[in-house]
Amino acid sequence: MSSSLARLCALLLTVGALAAHAQQELPVYPGTVHTRIGNDLVIAGEYYRMAYFTTDDPLEKVADYFTRHWRSQGYPTAVDGDLENEAVVSALYTREGLQRGVVLRRHLGKTVGFTVLRDLWVSAPRNSAPGLVKVEGMLFTQDLATRDAPGGSQNRSSLVEGNLEDVRQRVTQELEKQGYQPVRQGAMKLGGETQLTMEHARKAEQVVTTLRPVEDGLTAMVQMWVGSDRPDAMPNDAAVKESREAHERGKRAAKEGKK
Repeated sequence: MSSSLARLCALLLTVGALAAHAQQELPVYPGTVHTRIGNDLVIAGEYYRMAYFTTDDPLEKVADYFTRHWRSQGYPTAVDGDLENEAVVSALYTREGLQRGVVLRRHLGKTVGFTVLRDLWVSAPRNSAPGLVKVEGMLFTQDLATRDAPGGSQNRSSLVEGNLEDVRQRVTQELEKQGYQPVRQGAMKLGGETQLTMEHARKAEQVVTTLRPVEDGLTAMVQMWVGSDRPDAMPNDAAVKESREAHERGKRAAKEGKK
């Protein structure tokens, strides 16, 4: 990873967190459409509200707009980057306990901006979902959660030492220790590599684990845990039952096709 890209990733993860105050708005660059990234996100225990936009304006002009705008309102404002290919502008709203920021990057002749709002006085609970397992050999892990009124989901991305089968066995054993039962398992080829997806369930909870080799002796693992019923979809226990029944029907159809 290049140093500039590494700084950009670090800045996106550290610019800040946001409590769910609907009246607090994200920074906006005039004349552009801002697209929200998710709802309220929780990354590494911190609340985020984020959006992105693109513009034909030079990066320096966009950075200058936010710098002038925030400084004219009397907010302490910091600027970082070369102001040609990348930049970060952030302002501290001391009375409100907020930090607003924009991360800018040139891409394919356009300026891409990520706007972020952070609440400095609120932090999220750091307890992860039980189904997001940690196994021996983890080199890196990053948690992300999405929140809504009835509940939410949690996700974990990890790099684990070991080949695909070794990691699959470790994950399966850890889930079984916690009372999760296998619902279905499938494999597919992507870019010449085998990607394995497993689904486990415990009562109304579901855990979907995706494994894919990165290189010899190293496997990427992505897990998603869903543990609450949502009004805009079928209840999780019904979804688990339907998924298990569909898997069994698929196995029976495959056997009959071989006859």
